Amino acid sequence: MLTQALASRGAAVPADKSEAAPVPPVGEQRCGLIAIVGKPNVGKSTLLNALVGQKVSITSRKAQTTRHRITGMRTRHATQFVFVDTPGFQTRHGNALNRSLNRTVVGAVNDVDLIVFVVEAGQFNLADAKVLALLPEKTPAILLANKFDLIHRRAEIAPWLRSMQERHNFSEFVPMSANNAKDVERLFGICEKYLPVQPWMYGADELTDRSDRFMAAEIIREKLFRLTGDELPYTSTVIIDQYEEEGNLRKIAATIVVERDGHKGMIIGEKGEKLKRIGTEARHELEALTGGKVFLEIWVKVRSGWADDEARVKTFGYE
Repeated sequence: MLTQALASRGAAVPADKSEAAPVPPVGEQRCGLIAIVGKPNVGKSTLLNALVGQKVSITSRKAQTTRHRITGMRTRHATQFVFVDTPGFQTRHGNALNRSLNRTVVGAVNDVDLIVFVVEAGQFNLADAKVLALLPEKTPAILLANKFDLIHRRAEIAPWLRSMQERHNFSEFVPMSANNAKDVERLFGICEKYLPVQPWMYGADELTDRSDRFMAAEIIREKLFRLTGDELPYTSTVIIDQYEEEGNLRKIAATIVVERDGHKGMIIGEKGEKLKRIGTEARHELEALTGGKVFLEIWVKVRSGWADDEARVKTFGYE
């Protein structure tokens, strides 16, 4: 498994020696689910990766990069934090794909012990409000003001914070930057007290519940989005046709699915250079994650209207 490879290579190195201590008795263990929610492109996946200590959720500037419920785990001392990264709640398009993503968000916020509502510090718009309206009153929620380091006039935050508290009864307010290690460390202490005393759900060294096959598709999709920018429609997706392990070698065959012929040409690029670069960057990252060699083949196929076809959306692995 990819998570085991990461641990064996030292990727999930504990923040301090106490994290590597013997497993505490069941009666002393604390564990709970924490949903990370917010509008698209607000920094949820970056935050999850920082909390887990390893990349388990892909990131890009493109909205709707996260399309699945991604679970990342971090076990510290006697507490196991089970973080759930969710897609950004979609309001711009009403197709089958977005309806699927929104169902994932709604399902996540109603099945956790704590909600971390991520907004950009000092900002709040209709997209934020759509997500906030989904939060159940019965579940504790933390208002996490991300990118707080970009705020130059801190005095302006006070009236903004008062307005946010009027919108929802937040348990706590956490100003931070997901890229700041001290801020991330502080967030662990804040979240811990909301988690119940109960046995851990996962092994102490596990990082994610997603399979190697799933992670391969996500990494290819990340490179696709990053290398094509805003030109490529958000509906492009990646399907893994083959994933085989032979000792230290992984043979992976993948298909990038687009809705139009023009999109296919955009991905392939002149003389196939763009597709070659997507494959090369994806292969390098997969080799770094798995600690072995990867043979990767990628094709591009057109499936017109797939994102508004409920049956095909499910076939492509969306909930």
